[in-house]
Amino acid sequence: MNIRPIRKSDNEELAQIIRGVFDEFDAPKKGTVYEDASTDDLYSLFQQERSILWVAEGEEGIYGCGGIFPTEGLDEDCAELVKLYLRADARGKGIGKELFESSIVSARSMGFKSLYLESIPEFDKAVGMYEKMGFRHLDAPLGNFVHCGCSLYMIMDL
Repeated sequence: MNIRPIRKSDNEELAQIIRGVFDEFDAPKKGTVYEDASTDDLYSLFQQERSILWVAEGEEGIYGCGGIFPTEGLDEDCAELVKLYLRADARGKGIGKELFESSIVSARSMGFKSLYLESIPEFDKAVGMYEKMGFRHLDAPLGNFVHCGCSLYMIMDL
């Protein structure tokens, strides 16, 4: 398996993986990344300074992605952990952890001191992983709260 930065040619497959996870877990689509136009052009989104989207790929194609983004409204030293999604057959193999760790290394190297994330209860296994990796729950969202469908907010000190 290889972890690499996103390429423009990854856009369509990553959008399918992300939306497929929502379909698989019967998760709410309204007010989430599912309906964001940026989901169809992640390559362009991650050209912003102090952002990166890592892609995990192997012999069977793209397994998933995850990265960091300097979300508007967050403190300058806080990035958001974003787009951490895996195909069903890629879960439980340490791929999500590798994407997460690549994101943390990137965040630290870019000068961020903390990571923030938003999620939903339907992704309880992912939330459990975040808790094990050091994220703690917040009572309210940070930054410019865009995904009104999200109801879980977490932060981690780097």
